[in-house]
Amino acid sequence: MSGVYDTTVPDHRRKWDREEYEKLAQERLKELEDSSDSEEEIKIPVKRELLKPRDYKVDLDSKLGKSQVITKTTPAAQQGGYYCNVCDCVVKDSINFLDHINGKKHQRNLGMSMKIERSSLDQVKARFEMNKKKKEEKKKDYDFEERVKELQEEEEKQKAYKKEKRKERKRKAEDSDDGGDPDMSAIMGFSGFGTSKKK
Repeated sequence: MSGVYDTTVPDHRRKWDREEYEKLAQERLKELEDSSDSEEEIKIPVKRELLKPRDYKVDLDSKLGKSQVITKTTPAAQQGGYYCNVCDCVVKDSINFLDHINGKKHQRNLGMSMKIERSSLDQVKARFEMNKKKKEEKKKDYDFEERVKELQEEEEKQKAYKKEKRKERKRKAEDSDDGGDPDMSAIMGFSGFGTSKKK
């Protein structure tokens, strides 16, 4: 590499020959161009979609409490645990499955990056309005549900009152009907037969 730097300078420091390096860089660029024409094209980075919320419900409890026989020939999708058909893997418990589907590898396989879209001011205002309307609707629904509950409670109170009235009538009827000899019933062991009712 003695031709790369200039030794004719009386200075003891190395002085690099810029022209020489420019020639080397140009040659390297020509080689790259020639090789890219003959080989595959240079891979352009893939533009991935921005992260967006799921539009489906994750099924975590459909197999809950069910037994299943698993053999060596059972396909991975039907084995124990949670199967991810995007990544073709089985995860053994629900927490790890949720971590997997929210993770970087799964999102890449779906074609998404982990970056999210920045919201504009108008989008934020629209979201606030939507949440405000939802809150008002929920309040109205709650008032309706509250009324239904009150009516049900009132009905139950009326039923309990009627039941108590019937019991009182029966007691009065039994008290007036109690015509047997109390001494005889006590001797025979029937002494509190008619009076100890469960309430």
